[in-house]
Amino acid sequence: MDPVLRDFKTIIETERLIIRQPLIGDGKAVNEAIKASLPELKRWMAFAQELPAPEETEANIRQSVADWINRTNLRMLIFHKDTGKFIGSSGFHAIDWDIPKVEIGYWMDTRHTGRGYMTEAVGAQTEYAFTELGVRRIQILCDEENSASRAFPERLGYKLEGIHHCDSLRADGKTVRNTVYYSKTR
Repeated sequence: MDPVLRDFKTIIETERLIIRQPLIGDGKAVNEAIKASLPELKRWMAFAQELPAPEETEANIRQSVADWINRTNLRMLIFHKDTGKFIGSSGFHAIDWDIPKVEIGYWMDTRHTGRGYMTEAVGAQTEYAFTELGVRRIQILCDEENSASRAFPERLGYKLEGIHHCDSLRADGKTVRNTVYYSKTR
C-alpha cells in the first residue's frame, strides 16, 4: 500500500499528556522550548548548535506537517494535558513501510525534565507504533554517553542490541561518537 494512503490517529492521550502531530503555528512554542533548553540540547542535538530564529522553527514545523501528509517522518509534539504547555518533541523517523519499522527520537524542554513525561510519552508511542502504525520493529538510537536518553528505552523494556563504535558524529559535527542501539519487536 502506498504510505500516503495509510490512515491512522494523529493524537495519543495518556494520563498527563497529549501527543499529536505538529500544526502550523506550533513553531513559537517549540522555539521557546529550544531557547530555554539550548545548553542541554546543544550537547546532543545537531539542530540546537545555535538558537534558530522563530521563523526557522516555524518553517521546520511546516515541513513536519508536510512529512505527516507524505508519511515520511511522523514527528509528534508533546503537551501537558492540564496546562496545554509544550514540553517536548518525539516521533517516528527512518520509517521503512516495507518491513514496517520506525525509529523513535525525542528531546524535552529542560524545564519539564525529571517528572517522567518522556518515559510516559515514549511508552505511549511504542504502543501506538505497534497497534496503530502496525510496525514490527521500533529502534531507539542515542549517544553512548547520553545516560538520560538511554534511560527511556531501558525503563520501557527495549533490548540493548549493541554499541556501534565510532559510527557517527556528535551533535557538534566535529567529534566521533559511539551509538547505542535499542529495539523492541512485535
